[in-house]
Amino acid sequence: MVAALASFICISASQSHSRNRHFSAPPTSTNHFKVSIQRMVVVPVKCLQGQGPPQHTKEPEKVESVPPLSDSGISIYNWSTGLGALGLLETGYLTYLKLTGTEAFCPVSGGSCTDVLNSDYAVVFGVPLPLIGMVAYGIVTSLGLLLAKKSVPSGLGEDSGRLILLGTTTSMAAASAYFLYLLSTKFSGVSCSYCYASAALSFTLLFTTLKDLGWQQIQNVVGLQLFTAGLVVAALNTSYSTSEHVLTRLDFAYQPFYESQIATESSPLALSLAKHLHSVGAKMYGAFWCTHCQEQKQMFGEEAAKMLDYVECFPDGIRKGTKMAKACSDAGLEGFPTWVINGKVRNSISPTFSLKCPYV
Repeated sequence: MVAALASFICISASQSHSRNRHFSAPPTSTNHFKVSIQRMVVVPVKCLQGQGPPQHTKEPEKVESVPPLSDSGISIYNWSTGLGALGLLETGYLTYLKLTGTEAFCPVSGGSCTDVLNSDYAVVFGVPLPLIGMVAYGIVTSLGLLLAKKSVPSGLGEDSGRLILLGTTTSMAAASAYFLYLLSTKFSGVSCSYCYASAALSFTLLFTTLKDLGWQQIQNVVGLQLFTAGLVVAALNTSYSTSEHVLTRLDFAYQPFYESQIATESSPLALSLAKHLHSVGAKMYGAFWCTHCQEQKQMFGEEAAKMLDYVECFPDGIRKGTKMAKACSDAGLEGFPTWVINGKVRNSISPTFSLKCPYV
């Protein structure tokens, strides 16, 4: 087509030139010039070679994000949901025991689980510790389920949900580490299977959450994690240091000494345990105003309680600034009641299970 148009242009130009050769302007009076006017017709030519039909570009397809998978192929959020549900069941059971005063079933360590559950360390700012754990495991379970199904509320967002999950698991792991420290220092010789199980779940949940984030994101939030862990430990330490049973913070109005009355009868098992404790030189340190001490004596019963080597730490009554008896100060007590059996310290004794303990 271009060649045809070019040929047409050349022919038109040639014909025009031929006609113009016979055209001359009339001579003027002064000059005799022959003027030749050539006209050229210019036809615009647009080259269409190499130009194909208009192409339509496809927009990139949106790919939905897939929840991160663990080495086993199971979603990390599903792992969090499952582990959180196990912790929820455990702490729910312990909360029931704490609120009802029921003995804990502890097949591995006998009555040690009940001793820990009934101690002053099982309450934080007046709230039962198992109840706090149940709430924490409930949050982890709910968040794991929402993130796994990608149904996080729009006002929260997936990133915020992951951050809350990280903060919760960090708090739980920090608390578990602190409780393991207490278990090894304040409950010497005591083995609490529920405590170890809860700690294992907390640490596993933290590691699972960190694996979801990846190393780069961990570096970005490590400061927040350290702050959260420090805040949890500080809160627990403050709660225990202000407990009314911690001796360093006693602040009573004057109370004269009085003998407590024991109205319960001693069971054969309680009598047998009391005789055994007396034979091994076990001592119970307590205070006349201590309700836990009274509960311990009532548990043994009137006859068995008389066999115990009981040491009263405030035989002259108590007022602000009153010091404990020297025997109690030398024992380094931190709360009441305190048992010292074969050099090992316990916070309480349960006649139902204590005969199973190897050091009683």
